[in-house]
Amino acid sequence: MPSVTERAIRIHAYGPPETLRIESIDKPVPGPREVLIRHTAIGLNFVEVYFRRGTFSVPAFPAVLGNEGAGVVEALGPEVDGFVVGDRVVYADGPLGAYATVRTYPADRLVRIPEGISDQQAAASFLRGITARMLLKEVVPLQAGDTVLFHAAAGGLGLLFARWATALGIRVIGTVSDGAKSDAARRAGCIEVIDRTRDDFVAEVRALTGGEGVTAVFDAVGRDTFRASLDALRPRGTLVAFGKASGDPPLLDPFLLAPKSLHLTWPIRPTYVEDRGALERGAADLFDVIARGVVDVEPRRVYAFDDIVEAHRDMENRGRLGAAVLGI
Repeated sequence: MPSVTERAIRIHAYGPPETLRIESIDKPVPGPREVLIRHTAIGLNFVEVYFRRGTFSVPAFPAVLGNEGAGVVEALGPEVDGFVVGDRVVYADGPLGAYATVRTYPADRLVRIPEGISDQQAAASFLRGITARMLLKEVVPLQAGDTVLFHAAAGGLGLLFARWATALGIRVIGTVSDGAKSDAARRAGCIEVIDRTRDDFVAEVRALTGGEGVTAVFDAVGRDTFRASLDALRPRGTLVAFGKASGDPPLLDPFLLAPKSLHLTWPIRPTYVEDRGALERGAADLFDVIARGVVDVEPRRVYAFDDIVEAHRDMENRGRLGAAVLGI
């Protein structure tokens, strides 16, 4: 029987989408406490643009990018408990390497996909879903009736966040970078959507909140919105910065927080799910809202493995709404 050629998407240097190369690889062998996963779907996330550009460093070149994937356990390394060959599994976060037909991965960071949820749904939602849960339930003590502002509300995370928040009784004001995306954010539950390239989102937020401001601003845009996000907060509000799609935020004098006793935090998902129990609780919560139809995690686009350059161009240019995956 002829051997199957495995493939991976690598970069040999930082650069534009065209630096992504599809290359043949040897099938890896799982080591202690690792499993071999044959991918069926690979999540696409903006953080991979950061790694490709060099905003975040890769461990070494050539590097296989990718933070999220779903597939089937094909082999077990020594000292693996809790999984068997044939299990459907999903993961998010390091080590990098999801952009491949097969890969090894630490067993204690894997989660089994429950019946009723497809591999593509899992790969399109696990990283974003765990992030949304972290933002909604752990980073800020939000309560039903609170009003929050979420930048990039028509992206994959923004749409998921808005649906989940609305189900919890939290009012979400969204911003978008293109007015054509407003309808998607409204359908996800945003009470109002602001085109931040055209309108003054701080003035709009104050008008919508009776001049008070919002309980929290969730800002992954960075440089273009960071300072104004502080102005959109109510007294003792919290700016949750968790990305920098437009570039590094400006340096901040902590004294600027003082007049309204504001809070500033930059949470990262791995620290919120670093132990197995926290990961399983987060996954169970996410799978529950998916199963009950609270959130819609069906990928809006499935790219072919060979179309990774197009996928990265679309991510960089905000050329798609919602979540997308690579299909294998």
